[in-house]
Amino acid sequence: MTTIEHWIGGAYARGASTRTSTVFNPATGEAAREVLLAETADVDAAVAAAAKAFEAWGDSSLSQRTKVMFRFRELIVAHEDELARLISAEHGKVVEDARGEIIRGREVVEYACGIADALKGSYSDQVSGGVDVFNFRQPLGVCAGITPFNFPIMVPMWMHPVAIATGNTFILKPSERDPSVSNLVAELYAEAGLPDGVFNVVHGDKTAVDAILDHPDIAAVSFVGSTPIAKYVHEKATASGKRVQALGGAKNHAVVLPDADIEFAADHLTAAAFGSAGQRCMAISVGVAVGEAGDALVEVLKRKAEAVKVGPGDDPSSEMGPVVTAASRDRITGLVAGGIDQGAVPVVDGRGLTVPGHEGGFFVGPTLLDKVTPEMDAYREEIFGPVLAVARAATVDEAIALINANPYGNGTAIFTSSGAAARRFQREVKVGMIGVNVPIPVPMSYYSFGGWKDSLIGDSPIHGPEGVRFYTRVKTVTSRWPEVRQTVEAAFHFPTSS
Repeated sequence: MTTIEHWIGGAYARGASTRTSTVFNPATGEAAREVLLAETADVDAAVAAAAKAFEAWGDSSLSQRTKVMFRFRELIVAHEDELARLISAEHGKVVEDARGEIIRGREVVEYACGIADALKGSYSDQVSGGVDVFNFRQPLGVCAGITPFNFPIMVPMWMHPVAIATGNTFILKPSERDPSVSNLVAELYAEAGLPDGVFNVVHGDKTAVDAILDHPDIAAVSFVGSTPIAKYVHEKATASGKRVQALGGAKNHAVVLPDADIEFAADHLTAAAFGSAGQRCMAISVGVAVGEAGDALVEVLKRKAEAVKVGPGDDPSSEMGPVVTAASRDRITGLVAGGIDQGAVPVVDGRGLTVPGHEGGFFVGPTLLDKVTPEMDAYREEIFGPVLAVARAATVDEAIALINANPYGNGTAIFTSSGAAARRFQREVKVGMIGVNVPIPVPMSYYSFGGWKDSLIGDSPIHGPEGVRFYTRVKTVTSRWPEVRQTVEAAFHFPTSS
């Protein structure tokens, strides 16, 4: 069985690792390869390589850094098919969905290609007699990213291109469930001309995470994952003096008003709920049907959910693949069962789905639950699977109140033909990212990504302008250049000590 190794200092390395974890093919349920699990010594080696590389990279020119980013961007395009199939094989998502993930990640690389504009400082002339003030941004040093399984290339690309383009070096600790694509990214960086040690990949579990959070030579940590772990990362890393980006979980609502195009809304809710088998932090997991929209919406959602083609990710006809592990499948089906026991109406039940020829795969079919209430586990828990819960609200006020009472505040959407209702919704709802007739409102790379409440621990969103600020610190200079008068006249005779 192939063993996936670390990438440290520009080369593959086994290091001190003796433990491994199995990487499965979710479509078949078979063990595909194994990945090394780092020991503290492996993290130490990566930090040492990154710190050494920072000595030159932190002082490199903007031109040098952006040239590498431009070449890296072109290599991502050239290897898109290989990257997408690698993601699909280990995550389970369909290849076309993986391509979409790569494109959204590549947009951050493109933002990093133009990082020079974002790094421009400010200058104030003559703030006092003969005194000027200006500032500029400098990199922090060694930075690290701890990323989840659901977007194995996109989420890391929310981090490392901005960190590297601003002059930092980087250590990535990807999910051990689908680690291979991170190593290919490291190879592409090397091919693009990135110096050894600027980008490193350390695979592992909690041992590696804790070693990163505790290491005194890591200046900043970026994290995306569940809210409990985000809180743990934020607390532990800030205690050791690090800057922290910590993005947590979500329970995203989409409100459908009676004046909406129900067919249009249902089409987009279906894709937003079941795409990537619901394993997205921006997936729509709750549809809030307002007033008379309820029954009509559920009827159309039922038809569309039953029509979703579920199969292995490498089958071009598949619209939805398996979930990532057997444990994930069992957790999802358990929450569906709990919701039904607590009174939810199973309109479409995807439990027990078997795909011919892939009977051992980790499949859960699209599942639609109606008349879900906030007390039910199917509402309270972040299911992270292909489950759409429909809650009913009598008015838009009631829908807004439902969303605002939820502890998460990552993303939300409203489907309506009323500009007044949409404007009121976007002003009153307590959520960080909002879509108007757009189900998954992930901002473009030149904006920043981050929710409110338990979806963002601390106050540091990711990528875009906030990403640049996170990976740099401002140095402000107040300068005066007094006029110097020559007090000794030039002489033609041999100089003396007088």
